Amino acid sequence: MIHIRQIQASEWQKYRDVRLRALRDAPDAFGSTYAIESVKTDAAWQRQIETALSSGSDCPLFAYSQEDVCGLVWCKLSAAEPDTAHIYHMWVDPACRGSGAGHALLDFAVRWAKKMAAQRVRLGVTFAQSPAMSLYQKYGFIQVGKVEPLREGSHLESLTLELRLEPRSQA
Repeated sequence: MIHIRQIQASEWQKYRDVRLRALRDAPDAFGSTYAIESVKTDAAWQRQIETALSSGSDCPLFAYSQEDVCGLVWCKLSAAEPDTAHIYHMWVDPACRGSGAGHALLDFAVRWAKKMAAQRVRLGVTFAQSPAMSLYQKYGFIQVGKVEPLREGSHLESLTLELRLEPRSQA
């Protein structure tokens, strides 16, 4: 049984550990790298979570399988485009892949974006036939824009995918 909940300020160490585990497990899936993030101070990790939770525009989430964190996603409203939410840090532990954790994380993030009056959700994904790409496409995300480098110095490419959300009814 998978359940999703927002990360609490007191869980900054757990967030740090899961984020670093994700970067080690799937180094080609993220714009950042383990080398960059592993040298951040504890104070920086703690500040990142505290700032997010007080912003009103960020929603960092954990997926749990029983008592263990098995996934992570971060949803954030765009400052430049207030009607757009972005998904970052999407990752599911290899032991939980195929359990529905990815879909549950994505579903929670999309529902949060709708609640925040977003009209679209965007995310970047490494350009490959992968379980992540399949998940996003099955959910209804479509490619927008062109293929771009994943990050400086990488031979991999990234796509921006977008999900259009139904406008909220005025009832």
